[in-house]
Amino acid sequence: MNPIVVVEYDPGWVETFERLRSQIWPAVSDVATAIEHVGSTSVPGLAAKPIVDITVVVPTVADVPVGIARLGTLGYVHSGNLGVEGREAFSTPGGAPRHHLYLCPSDSLALANHLAVRDHLRGHPDAARDYGDLKKDLARRYAANIDGYTEGKTDTILRILRSAGFRSEQLDAIARINRRAV
Repeated sequence: MNPIVVVEYDPGWVETFERLRSQIWPAVSDVATAIEHVGSTSVPGLAAKPIVDITVVVPTVADVPVGIARLGTLGYVHSGNLGVEGREAFSTPGGAPRHHLYLCPSDSLALANHLAVRDHLRGHPDAARDYGDLKKDLARRYAANIDGYTEGKTDTILRILRSAGFRSEQLDAIARINRRAV
């Protein structure tokens, strides 16, 4: 495993997302409703691991197999949900910029989680700065332990989601995913 590295915000992450989006959209445009830039690289000013997170959104779970097949035509290999219900992950084709690609139905908890955290941090620069400081500290403390790094962010993420109106059973599900390997 590569060490966990968190760097200062890079405005080039938006350009990377847009370039990848423009390559992906033609393959999924008749099945997807959106392609979202999620994760820390989607929040201006937020320190992040330099890996762009992208989610292709489809209307329903019934559309997931078609989305998986379409992304396969671009060289993405389906990796399953990696333990996160409602979120399908893909390995990145060789030569592409560093990114994680996911596919979610529009009503999935995983998508709601990503969008709520992103939107909260975009709207609260002080919270984004504090979260970035936490991530940098966790990257130093858990440079070779992704589970420890993820668990260390969990309470902050849960506070954000609670303020966004997530129900206790949703918060419990997210906490279980984030703490599953710790």
